Amino acid sequence: MTILFAPSESKREGGVLAPIDETAFLFPELYEKRTEAAGIYRDFVQNGSTEALQKLFGVKDETLLDRYRADIFTAKTMKAIERYEGVAYDYLGYSTLPEDARNYLDEHLIIFSNLFGPLRGGDRLPDYKLKQGEHIGTFAPERFYKEQFTARLNDYLERNGPVVDLRAGFYEKFYKITMPFISMKFLKNGKSVSHWAKAYRGLVLKEMAKRGIMDEESLLAMDIEHLSVKEIRQIKNKKEIVYEIMQ
Repeated sequence: MTILFAPSESKREGGVLAPIDETAFLFPELYEKRTEAAGIYRDFVQNGSTEALQKLFGVKDETLLDRYRADIFTAKTMKAIERYEGVAYDYLGYSTLPEDARNYLDEHLIIFSNLFGPLRGGDRLPDYKLKQGEHIGTFAPERFYKEQFTARLNDYLERNGPVVDLRAGFYEKFYKITMPFISMKFLKNGKSVSHWAKAYRGLVLKEMAKRGIMDEESLLAMDIEHLSVKEIRQIKNKKEIVYEIMQ
């Protein structure tokens, strides 16, 4: 079982783990590709104007700029799943989960970082800021990672399925799944929701981790508070579970 997940714009500051190296990430054989992207980012951040950095980071507060000017190659790190904050991660509540559930997320979750590409939940990640969809000068991270990592991801997911895609749609620009996979859609009064979709992706992920879900049958049998399965539909290679929010 592998679950694909989106990152968050918000991140925790600091870290106590070692700086990044070849052992920090999934696919160590592609570490040089990650450092290529990270190097472009570091050079831009350390030399860019205030206006350019505000656009890159998606912030107006100039006092935040110094935080993100730190060298990401020497900065302390923390687990990727602990670095990210935001609605989905708040509802997941990683730090509140029992050890076996945290281990499940460390190993079976892949988060699509806007800067570092696909990461396992337990991979080491420095603090950084890159607004979703922003390019670093002329460098487009989503195109870079799609070109450089797709073949390796295809191989990994073929061997570590089934695949559950809980990402926001934007992250298909980093990687588009070509094999059979499962996705989820959340409705409130019959209409798609956005904010609550993030919350319930976090809740679904939490329940998967607590139960150690490893197959489709167990996933479909999960009883999740305030969610009711409305229908399950097949759309090409995607099996979509449609949930109605019951509150």
